[in-house]
Amino acid sequence: MAGEPQSDCLFCKIVSADIPATIVRESETTVAFRDINPQAPTHVLVIPKVHYPDAASLAAAEPRIAADVLREAGAVAADEKIDSTGYRIILNTGSGAGQTVFHAHAHVLGGRGLQWPPG
Repeated sequence: MAGEPQSDCLFCKIVSADIPATIVRESETTVAFRDINPQAPTHVLVIPKVHYPDAASLAAAEPRIAADVLREAGAVAADEKIDSTGYRIILNTGSGAGQTVFHAHAHVLGGRGLQWPPG
C-alpha cells in the first residue's frame, strides 16, 4: 500500500536502517544520503520516509512531504556548500527517465559544471 514501507524496497530498508548508508541529513519526514554511484562531486539523494513509487504520486498524496523533500534538497546544497555555485535537483519518474529505485527521491548534484541538456 502506498505510504507504507515495502519489504522489497532498497530505500525503505535505508529508512529503517536495515541497509547502511552515509546519512548527511535527517528530518522528521526525510533522509538524505550519499549516492553510491556519484555522478558529480556532490551527489546526495533525499528521500521521504514514507514509500511512494515516484515524485508525482508522493506530491499527489502527501504534498507537505513532497515540499519537505525539496526543502531538504536545498538544505543539503547549503550544507555541502554548493548553493552559491549552483546545483541541480533531479526527480526521475519511470524507467524511461532513468529511475531505478521506485521510491520517490530527489538527486542533489553539484560541485562541477552541469551542462544543459544533460549528457
